[in-house]
Amino acid sequence: MNDPRRSRFRDAQEDRREADRTPDTPQTRAPAYRLAFADEDFLCRDALRPVRLQLELLKPELMMTEAGVESTIVLFGGARIPEPSEKHTARTETLAELSRFYDEARNFARLMTEESNKSGGRENVVVTGGGPGVMEAGNRGAEEAGGKSIGLNIVLPHEQAPNQYVTPELCFNFHYFAIRKMHFLMRAKAICVFPGGFGTMDELFEALTLIQTGRMDRVPFLLFGRDFWQRIVNWEALADAGTIAAQDLDLFRFVETAEEALEIIHNWAPAPPRDEIPGRQKTDPAQAAERE
Repeated sequence: MNDPRRSRFRDAQEDRREADRTPDTPQTRAPAYRLAFADEDFLCRDALRPVRLQLELLKPELMMTEAGVESTIVLFGGARIPEPSEKHTARTETLAELSRFYDEARNFARLMTEESNKSGGRENVVVTGGGPGVMEAGNRGAEEAGGKSIGLNIVLPHEQAPNQYVTPELCFNFHYFAIRKMHFLMRAKAICVFPGGFGTMDELFEALTLIQTGRMDRVPFLLFGRDFWQRIVNWEALADAGTIAAQDLDLFRFVETAEEALEIIHNWAPAPPRDEIPGRQKTDPAQAAERE
């Protein structure tokens, strides 16, 4: 038999099928008899949380690698922002005005995916949260360019389904927010943040913190909509207060259009991670030892 596996041991899938054909007895019906890796109740135990975390990290990683995805362009943004033709359905006047960013995200993703297609869809693949609003616009633009895109959904208490434009074989679902965030950034060549709410700001500040603290390479970090972001966050006040350094304000750029964002990405000189945090006093190991 031509077995593509390296292992000479019996195949797990084959054993699982064989176990399903086991004679029906009180012993074989008992939960204890189920194969551990095929026992959903067992895998959902609290004690198995470390295993579930590993599985959520591993499954998308393997599938993206198998699909040939080497780098991504991250699009964060609000789920409530409608496309311009539907802005009359917006809950507030501000959301209706922000609908223009649906088209900017759609156009940006289309242009970026046209470039990605030149690499066979390996480089600069658009990745979104897979939901509606700006996320939908990103996946939609990629589909219109004839390319693939990634959707990283997460289970929420209310009903939610991936938007129809995510490439099906790259549409993932998560239980753990932390692992989902890792997959957003592990292959990121640029991070583009459109107007949004708590979820968008959570993603924005987590990614920005990783870059600020040197835990991640510097990449183009683009905030679409200067007026929105300067109204929502008083960036200069943070620097004036000293809670961030003035140099931290250089970690991101404001942009208004897809073309402006592309120009910054194209002209970006690769930058290594920071080796120090501006404005943060370094700890002297000798002094620290003396204090102990």
